[in-house]
Amino acid sequence: MATATKPQPVQSSSTARATRVVKQDQPLGNQDFLFDRSNYTFMIAGVILIIIGFMLMSGGKSPDPHKFNFDEIYSFRRITLAPIVALLGFGLEIYAIMKKPVEKAA
Repeated sequence: MATATKPQPVQSSSTARATRVVKQDQPLGNQDFLFDRSNYTFMIAGVILIIIGFMLMSGGKSPDPHKFNFDEIYSFRRITLAPIVALLGFGLEIYAIMKKPVEKAA
């Protein structure tokens, strides 16, 4: 027949002493990064493409606020080229994040 055990009292947080053990598998100088050098290179290239895309979209201010310049606002550069360049930058960012880093030989 199983016997029931009496519940033990819980110590309050002020009297309980917990020691935190920090386990170091590797010295700080040999940390492995999540991404490889090529991942970071692709990330930087993606950010540059995004910035170029947004710079291509900028502008179009008319000197006369009462006159609308259709050709300047709806130009090929602002409507077609700039969004394509920015989306290519975002796609490159996604690729850089998803790309597996190259395994190091032991």
